[in-house]
Amino acid sequence: MKLRPFQLERYFARYEFSVKYLLSSSDCDGILQSELLALADPETRDLWDHLALGYTESAGHPLLRQEIARLYQGIDPDQCLVAVPEEGILIALSAILEPGDHVICTFPGYQSLYEIAQGMGCEVTLWKPEEENGWCFNPDFLEEQIKPETKLIILNFPHNPTGYLPPKEDYLKMIDLAREHNLWLFSDEMYRYLEYDPKDRLPSACEVYEKAVSLFGMSKTFGMAGVRLGWLVTRQADWLARMAAYKDYTTICSSAPSEILSLIALRHKEEIIARHLRRINRNLALLDRFFEDYGDRFEWVKPRAGTIAFPRLKGDMDAPEFCQKLIEEASILLLPSTVYDYDRRHFRLGFGRENMPVALEKLGEYLSANK
Repeated sequence: MKLRPFQLERYFARYEFSVKYLLSSSDCDGILQSELLALADPETRDLWDHLALGYTESAGHPLLRQEIARLYQGIDPDQCLVAVPEEGILIALSAILEPGDHVICTFPGYQSLYEIAQGMGCEVTLWKPEEENGWCFNPDFLEEQIKPETKLIILNFPHNPTGYLPPKEDYLKMIDLAREHNLWLFSDEMYRYLEYDPKDRLPSACEVYEKAVSLFGMSKTFGMAGVRLGWLVTRQADWLARMAAYKDYTTICSSAPSEILSLIALRHKEEIIARHLRRINRNLALLDRFFEDYGDRFEWVKPRAGTIAFPRLKGDMDAPEFCQKLIEEASILLLPSTVYDYDRRHFRLGFGRENMPVALEKLGEYLSANK
């Protein structure tokens, strides 16, 4: 498999830890380990205090998989495979696809969702949203692109980087199309539970379609990117076994401390998620005012879920040039749309962190000084 450099990750590697103000981060604020341990119940505290740093179960700690299963309707712990989220994409697509298969993937998006399939020798159709319709992914396009060689549909909702969340009717139409054509469905759900209105939450793909594989994890919603832990869920036992076997060639098993920390967090998920959503809603209100004040510079489609948005630059400003000037002249990091292989007119903005208002204020000062 030949893979191009991961543009987004290379960009972050160059600038993330050298600038003062991160205004493009996609995760919620990282929770302190001490704060998390203070939430531990007697069982998980005992697990932590007496944790042996040896190998762990390849599929994941049984108690952790029990908590993961509770996030879904009709899913058992033995239908869950613990893996690093990026690893989950690799092993799922490697288990499902063969060279020559046709794949349809939402785009723009996290590069590995389409890059791995292309690197395997698959044909990939990129499914672009309609910005003029609020970044809508039209199911009619999906229906038009399915052909005899199509094997897999890749969805990402809530969507990275636009924050789009389809109406349930559209989402279920996508599921129905996969079922009608007997296609596999890989669903990246890394921002699930960060819907601003809980009534907008979509069912997980693994809950409503028997040939779906759902990806979720601790990085975004729970503010625990540092534990490097996520999971795959599917009702297809034979394919889950294939993925588990592929994992023997990647991480084999997960970090023992990360599993217990994640177990504690999942047992307190309502409290943790509610705190992140309060911060997100506060920051969104600031962004509404910001984009109203700078309406001559930007176009803003307010997201419906998650921690990121994809504003558009007005005028003739080039996104990579704009972002580079911000780094060099204001020490502010935004992500140009070119890291998504998209265009040169947009940038990714993140609003899941506590210090986002300070970074936004610095951006406003820079814009006012450089009219």
